[in-house]
Amino acid sequence: MPRPTDRTRIHRHPERTDDDPDVLRRILDDALTCTVAWVDADGLPRALPTIHARIDDTLYLHGSRAARAWKTAAAGADLCVVATVVDELVLARTSPHHSMNYRSAVVFGRGSEVTDRDELYAVARAITRHVLPGREDDAAEPGDEDWRETLLLAMPIDEASAKVRTGPPVDDPDELALDVWAGTLPLHTVAGVPAPSPDLRPGIDPPSYLAEFRRP
Repeated sequence: MPRPTDRTRIHRHPERTDDDPDVLRRILDDALTCTVAWVDADGLPRALPTIHARIDDTLYLHGSRAARAWKTAAAGADLCVVATVVDELVLARTSPHHSMNYRSAVVFGRGSEVTDRDELYAVARAITRHVLPGREDDAAEPGDEDWRETLLLAMPIDEASAKVRTGPPVDDPDELALDVWAGTLPLHTVAGVPAPSPDLRPGIDPPSYLAEFRRP
């Protein structure tokens, strides 16, 4: 269960704070990617985009074992993970009042390398499903060479916050008479036309879940 701390307290628009743990979990589930940030041993900031998955209240991060930055993260560096979903563009009558309806989650903590064999395979399935539900049942499981190249970090979701904006634009009263359309424009990520790999064997049709893909 995420707990409030000084690091998770929202100062800018605190009224947008959402303390419901299920809202935080849903944001992590709906966000296709996240960004992992930390300060390295030389005192320099680092930030890497990656894919992730949530199992219960543990956030799993996917990285490369060969990358020096990921080695630092796995060694116990303090991490800050940010995931954001943009649901709507908020179009106001004046440009300063334009905004976005969004849901963002920030998780603080440290990651530990996943080494248990059963957990590794469970996380691999969860990450594949997170990217494209249904794919985890089709794709072949990782082999030994994959595990030699891949680093999976487990990060407890016990220090985190969620921030959510909803609703129409907020124009100043003296701007309401402007002859400019105002409102919101919903956004979704949907599947396009699947493009087969050039080396795909004949007779293998695209799976149905490709056409059903929609996020969030």
